[in-house]
Amino acid sequence: MAGYSDLRNAGIFFYKPKEIECETHGRVQEKIPWAGPFTRVSYRFEYIMLIYCQMMTQKAAAELLHIAKSTLSDLLHRTIQRIREGHRIRDLKSLGVDEISYCKGKKYATIVYDLDRHCVVWIGKGKGRETIDTFFLEELSLHQRDTVRRASCDMSQAYIGAIREHCPNAVLVLDHFHITKALIAAVDEVRKEEWRKADKSGKEAMKGMRWLLFMHSSNRTKRHTNLLNQLKQSNRRIHRAWILKDEFEQFWKYAYQKSAETFLKAWMTAALKSRLQPLRDFVKTIRKHMEHVIAYIKTPISNAVGEGLNRVIKIVKNRASGFRTLDAFSDLIYLTVGDIDIPAQIPIRFRTL
Repeated sequence: MAGYSDLRNAGIFFYKPKEIECETHGRVQEKIPWAGPFTRVSYRFEYIMLIYCQMMTQKAAAELLHIAKSTLSDLLHRTIQRIREGHRIRDLKSLGVDEISYCKGKKYATIVYDLDRHCVVWIGKGKGRETIDTFFLEELSLHQRDTVRRASCDMSQAYIGAIREHCPNAVLVLDHFHITKALIAAVDEVRKEEWRKADKSGKEAMKGMRWLLFMHSSNRTKRHTNLLNQLKQSNRRIHRAWILKDEFEQFWKYAYQKSAETFLKAWMTAALKSRLQPLRDFVKTIRKHMEHVIAYIKTPISNAVGEGLNRVIKIVKNRASGFRTLDAFSDLIYLTVGDIDIPAQIPIRFRTL
């Protein structure tokens, strides 16, 4: 009796929904106003659980709610699945596609973003063509695919091919952050080659230059620039790679497509004449995707929104020290940066903490 009294004083009550035998629908469960169908907890508990899990680890949330972590994980999954059941993607005009890793970086998932509303609309297992095709064919109608006007992705042939096939009316723009990342990787490869060939004095001259080479020109001080210019005497190949990287930054500032194309062709010619093989390989990549690189000038979109959301997703992943299954990871992604506000779907009179 003492235990029952403690529960009663805490405001907890037990209720077993009745089952109804309906001539039309067969056996159905009684509808109750304070909980969803076939749930084990009330709307109020679900709302508190969702808010806690947005802000903290599931372990911490379980301790505050006085339930086992495994119980909370199960309730969280069921609640999110119920709320998102039947949910349809709407008004998708600008999409971004990227990949993320989970399970300690051993597995990958494809994420589709709504770049206008800054949210995640879909998560699929894997990062190949089959995965992204599933999104276009199963999640979007033919009309929705036709109404997509802008799309951004990295240089993955799977993503490029899928967007071009399924969204014929969309302007495809290669994400300029990924292009810049590829260029920086090429410059770093030149640095590594020169480091391997250098003697002790040569390595001393290059020491500490790596992060300066990567730095955007707008973030460098005059002292940084003077240090890099010293490479002209100690290592002309690295200095030339740095100059080409800095010159490429001007491409993103053009307002007219024809001018940008003229600049890019001249830059590629200079990169080829530099006799730096990593930069030559970069030029081959740019030539292969020239149409979608130039498209940025008229349609200046990128996966910057996606990269911002990815930082939030990494925080979510780090809270749990990685996820073993994509379902559990997806639940938390939809809860924190999904296209619907999941806690707001709980009836308003039960949204109290």
